[in-house]
Amino acid sequence: MKIDAFNAEGDKAERAATDGAALRMPARSVVLVGLMGAGKSNIGRRLAGRLNLPFIDADSEIEAAAGETIEEIFQRHGEPYFRSGERRVIARLLDGPPHVLATGGGAFMDVQTRAHIRRRGISIWLRADLDLLLARVTRRDNRPLLKEGDRRAILAALIEQRHPVYAEADIVVDSIDGPPELTLADVVSALKRYLAAAPTAAGEAASG
Repeated sequence: MKIDAFNAEGDKAERAATDGAALRMPARSVVLVGLMGAGKSNIGRRLAGRLNLPFIDADSEIEAAAGETIEEIFQRHGEPYFRSGERRVIARLLDGPPHVLATGGGAFMDVQTRAHIRRRGISIWLRADLDLLLARVTRRDNRPLLKEGDRRAILAALIEQRHPVYAEADIVVDSIDGPPELTLADVVSALKRYLAAAPTAAGEAASG
């Protein structure tokens, strides 16, 4: 019992020391990628606070630029039109000052967008399993890609199609079914390791 208590206190102290350590602000934007429901916006806002950087949601920027919601863009113009606008908006954002950027689920699938993120940012894939994604996306009814049939089947197909591409991200972190602070702690730790392991490649601003 005493050993367990000792280990628990040691773990708590180790976590506190890690959380309190300074996180060097990267010179490039941090870009969160992954499927809908992975927690990109939720974790992104918290990560931006830790990094003292602005947070930007790409979908919100697209809606502001188009004057329509994502759902309306899909319905009125189709997915290719949306992806074209998404590509331009993300490129514009990444050419600006460093920030934390949450992207839509399909953004990283675009070859040009993926290349621009590689040049101008540090990409973090928030990986989540099917059951967790399904539980999260059912809380909202504004996902155009999920209105074409069975949600579980659609998400399963997206996982099969997109996960191999998301795996090209610089950092991979599992999104946890629990308080977002737990996933945030893992993201912060992974980002610290990445910056420490490749300070020159990760820290320098890309020449575009």
